[in-house]
Amino acid sequence: MSEELRSYVAEVGDAPRSFKVHGFVRSVIRAVGFRYYDVEVVGGEFLDTPGATIIAPVHRSNLDSPLVAGACKRRFRVLAKESLFVNKPVSWFIAALGAYPVERGTADREAMRVMRDFLDRGDALLVFPEGTRQSGAEVGEIFDGTAFLATKGRAKVIPVGIAGTEESMPTGTKFPRRTKVVVVVGEPIDPPGADGERVPRSGLKAHTNRIRDALQEVFDEANRLAATR
Repeated sequence: MSEELRSYVAEVGDAPRSFKVHGFVRSVIRAVGFRYYDVEVVGGEFLDTPGATIIAPVHRSNLDSPLVAGACKRRFRVLAKESLFVNKPVSWFIAALGAYPVERGTADREAMRVMRDFLDRGDALLVFPEGTRQSGAEVGEIFDGTAFLATKGRAKVIPVGIAGTEESMPTGTKFPRRTKVVVVVGEPIDPPGADGERVPRSGLKAHTNRIRDALQEVFDEANRLAATR
């Protein structure tokens, strides 16, 4: 990935105009997407927790990111595959929304460094702890990456359960169908250890398990509420 692209995306992402673009897109998502899916949000105030935060939703559909964005007043940063930055207008638009390019399928240390920089300055990040899209009501395997990032960046993790998006737009489909969507947001989870304290691998594993349990809890609640609608 070229340094020129990284610099361009960083510059666009920090521009004051980008936050206005984000606000406009969020209002469109709420006006159109939230009405179409009759979205119900429980605990949405936790999404606007100030300071360094990692918003950590379950991942069942391509609808997850935009619907979480609609529920969250803060603009969050998110890693996006480099191929999405196909030309300057598209690059400008998704960078304005908070996206940062990463080389898919590689250990992009530079991208991880930038994510830590975002947390160091108090930004919010969107990270799917399950990684790729999963299926079903059980939270998939979670690796220590989210816990590691939260620990190094001294960031709170906010678990988010989303029900209804898999039924609307499962993997392999191109067009969503109308369903009821429920988003349940859990209380922020504090990072382990104290500032500057080294957290052992066992501590990271314990934090990963804590995140997974909290994610399963909010996912179960979202599915329960969706089933009663």
